[in-house]
Amino acid sequence: MFSYALSEPDAGSDAAGMKTRAVRDGDFWVLNGVKRWITNAGVSEYYTVMAVTDPDKRSKGISAFVVEKGDEGVSFGAPEKKLGIKGSPTREVYLDNVRIPASRMIGAEGTGFATAMKTLDHTRVTIAAQAIGIAQGALDYAKGYVKERKQFGKPIADFQGVQFMLADMAMKLEAARQLTYAAAAKSERVDSDLTFFGAAAKCFASDVAMEVTTDAVQLLGGYGYTRDYPVERMMRDAKITQIYEGTNQVQRIVMARNLP
Repeated sequence: MFSYALSEPDAGSDAAGMKTRAVRDGDFWVLNGVKRWITNAGVSEYYTVMAVTDPDKRSKGISAFVVEKGDEGVSFGAPEKKLGIKGSPTREVYLDNVRIPASRMIGAEGTGFATAMKTLDHTRVTIAAQAIGIAQGALDYAKGYVKERKQFGKPIADFQGVQFMLADMAMKLEAARQLTYAAAAKSERVDSDLTFFGAAAKCFASDVAMEVTTDAVQLLGGYGYTRDYPVERMMRDAKITQIYEGTNQVQRIVMARNLP
């Protein structure tokens, strides 16, 4: 597997502010720095690492490299204790004088940041899809529960207040799904407006997932708040989709800059 090493302790939304350095040494590059929030770190065999090769050029001075797990000087932090998606390990990656061949640079020197941003145009669509899957699972479970749970002598699914909640959940989820399908098609074609649609799909779908899963917990009442039922986990898992691959605040900045 490959892991994507862009974020750092002091470079999250401002990824261009990274401090990891790569210094040329003959036919090699020597990398030093720390990457944080790296999905599957310690499990993946390969890492796409963004590092500064020319500190005077900010984003245009960042290059991309392939670092291997077995390279001397590569190590990992302890697994993060996260709110959700606990089945996916997240760790820091430490680069201590990691010496790699110059052939491990991806593309030309100074193009790493542009490559990273273009990559996000595509991967944000996958986060939208993840969010939809989580939300659909929560809606499906809530629909089944309200048909079985009885109060005041009848299933709570018969109450209009519950029906309106389910209707809104289904409506918003389907809107998110269609937007994600549109963005996925643009990703395959590499359309010129992909940047807007990738950000829009990720932002909208993850906001919907957070709302739908929260409502699912509400529909299950006290049971929804316990680990005996799956919707509390879905709610926790949904939260990260609003944060990674760029926070939804950043997505709105991206959309505003790329209005179709």
